[in-house]
Amino acid sequence: MPAEIDMYGVYLPSLLALMFLTLPLSLLVRRVLAWFGAYSLIWHRGLFDIALYLVLLQGMSLLSQWWFS
Repeated sequence: MPAEIDMYGVYLPSLLALMFLTLPLSLLVRRVLAWFGAYSLIWHRGLFDIALYLVLLQGMSLLSQWWFS
């Protein structure tokens, strides 16, 4: 993936774009986990949500490196 993305003359880091793309995916996964009742097995929901977001962000980063190479 390119290091920077041009948005109408403003250069944004590609990680910022990936963060914005990962947020809806994270919300969807969290909603599915809540629907299945998985949060009753998790000790600290906030820490789990942050860790889940970081894992999804890493996956999106690896996917974008594979896609754009």
